[in-house]
Amino acid sequence: MTYSMKVIAHVVSPFRSKFGIPRQSGLSELPAKIVFEPEYRVPEAVRGLESFSHIWVLWGFSGTVREDWSPTVRPPKLGGNKRMGVFATRSPFRPNPIGLSSVKLEKIDLECCEAPTLYISGADIMDGTPVFDIKPYLAYTDSHGDASSGFALQEAIGPLKVEFSNGTAEKIPDGLRCGLSEVLSQDPRPAYQNSAERIYIMDIADLEVKFRVNGDVLTVFEVNKL
Repeated sequence: MTYSMKVIAHVVSPFRSKFGIPRQSGLSELPAKIVFEPEYRVPEAVRGLESFSHIWVLWGFSGTVREDWSPTVRPPKLGGNKRMGVFATRSPFRPNPIGLSSVKLEKIDLECCEAPTLYISGADIMDGTPVFDIKPYLAYTDSHGDASSGFALQEAIGPLKVEFSNGTAEKIPDGLRCGLSEVLSQDPRPAYQNSAERIYIMDIADLEVKFRVNGDVLTVFEVNKL
C-alpha cells in the first residue's frame, strides 16, 4: 500500500549541501525560513501559530532519495563501523526518506510577496528541501526530561575550538560568522576521518569554507565566494 503527500512548502537555508549540516535540529542558531507553495499561501492556515515558540517540521530527504533500503545502517555517531537497525537511527536512508525537526519560530511575515513566510532558527535542513507538514511544538507533552538517548550519547566529545587564519574571519558576514563557528565546533566530519592534513570544504550561504582539524582545534584557512 502506498500513500502520496503534497509538498506544501520548501526551506530556504544557508546549508547548500549535506556536508556541514548539524546532525540534529536545535544545535545552531543560524536563520532559515519556510516558504509556502502558492496553493498554501493562505494567512488563515497559520492563524494562531504566532503564539507558539517552536514548531515541528516534517520534511523530505531530497538529497538522499534511493529506490531501495536496508534494515541496518552505519550511524556516524559510532564511527561508521557498527550497524544498527534503521528504525533505531535518524539516518536518511529509510523506507520513506522523511525527516522531523524541532525548530524555533522567530516570526511570521504576513506582508511579504510570499506571505505567509515562517522565519525559523535551529534547522538542520538543506536549502530547497520540500516540507510536508508543520505542527506546533507542545513542551508539556513533546519534552521528556527522563528520556534515554541510547547509543546516541556514546563516545561523546567536547566541542572543537574554531580558529580563523589568513584573514578569513573578515570575509564572513557578521550575521553568519557566529552561526558558522557554532556549526563547525560540533565537528561536521565523519567520525572515521581524523587526518590532520585532510582538507574539508563546506558550502554555506554564498561562501565556500575550507578547514582542517588537528586534535581539538578546527582551523578555517580559506573562504571564497561561490
